[in-house]
Amino acid sequence: MNTTALIRPAWTPATIALMVIGFMVFWPLGLAMLAYIIWGDRLDGFKRDVNRATDGIFAGCRGRHGHHRSYGRTGNVAFDDWREKELERLAEERRKLDETLNEFDEYMRELRRAKDQEEFDRFMANRSKTTPAPTQNTGKRKGSSSGLLDEV
Repeated sequence: MNTTALIRPAWTPATIALMVIGFMVFWPLGLAMLAYIIWGDRLDGFKRDVNRATDGIFAGCRGRHGHHRSYGRTGNVAFDDWREKELERLAEERRKLDETLNEFDEYMRELRRAKDQEEFDRFMANRSKTTPAPTQNTGKRKGSSSGLLDEV
């Protein structure tokens, strides 16, 4: 770490001023600056440990979407060959399952479309039965209860 940095995890005038300003503006900022002053020199080791741990966790994500994770060779050729064949077989099974899932999704979409069409047709048939025929205009104005306004 560069020890000539203005803001380093130590009791320097700059860090003390930032801590005081942080407490005056918003107390969690001042508390965070205090924590940085006290424990900031441990951040490099902590960051290194976290990076090491997350590298192991997220390494498995690289082998997704059709490519199996690349395992290291064990030194036993027969076992490594058997493992590769099994992984290929499992990948083929996954492809078959994905195809079946896609076919089923398409079937369900078609089934829903047919059901929606049937309900729509039933609605239109019921609507045509219950809709009254348009009435003839008798010459009366809309909203008048008597013919007095019609004559004006």
